[in-house]
Amino acid sequence: MTAAARRATTVGLPRWVVLPAALGALFIVLPLVAMIMRVDWADFPSLVTSPSAREALLLSLRTSLAATVLCVVLGVPMALVLARTSFPGQGVLRSLVLLPLVLPPVVGGIALLYTFGRRGLLGEELDVLGLQVAFSTTAVVMAQTFVALPFLVVSLEGALRTAGDRYEAVAATLGARPTTVFRRVTLPLVLPGLASGAVLSFARALGEFGATITFAGSLEGVTRTLPLQIYLQRETDPDAAVALSLVLVAVAVLVIGLARGGRTAS
Repeated sequence: MTAAARRATTVGLPRWVVLPAALGALFIVLPLVAMIMRVDWADFPSLVTSPSAREALLLSLRTSLAATVLCVVLGVPMALVLARTSFPGQGVLRSLVLLPLVLPPVVGGIALLYTFGRRGLLGEELDVLGLQVAFSTTAVVMAQTFVALPFLVVSLEGALRTAGDRYEAVAATLGARPTTVFRRVTLPLVLPGLASGAVLSFARALGEFGATITFAGSLEGVTRTLPLQIYLQRETDPDAAVALSLVLVAVAVLVIGLARGGRTAS
């Protein structure tokens, strides 16, 4: 955006909005600055590279990547159905799909526990087959997917609606099969939106806490992700908790930058 365009977008902006905008920015930035000032930089490398911290970080990265893959596999078809079709109850379905955005994560964890736990809706059948989902690494991935999936659906559905379906219609009239249209036309058109949604889903999965501890517990090396490790360290080693929190903040800033880059490209 050029300087002239920036000036044009601010024409008519009330002067009074600057103060609350600055206060809002300070409300977000000051706690981060306070945390950075609290970090013991001399011991920072040892705090973030301890065996338990490395194990928690690697587990978080692995499960978050797996959850992101699941979000893409499940979320792309969901976004396509919501954006390209019309059927009775579609509004209700969209609201249910987006429900994890507003639910407290612990509620999502309880819902998953009573669905896939040993005495849950499907858990008893799975237990008969020798499959125990709750309090396992699989449970971590499922909890992260539950809370992160709406981010991909929202981003991709918006991209699909913005792109429209005129190119898809032209490809269909030329005889292309629906799968070919999706692969050769739809997907390239919305790829920046898909990438942005996937990055946001990864970030949400990486920071997930409530659903994870409720459905998967906190077993070191199995379900104790970095947010859970930070929570436990807060009581026993505050310096380590602050250092690990800063690691998550750095990852979040990087992820937000990638997501904004994807949106700008789109």
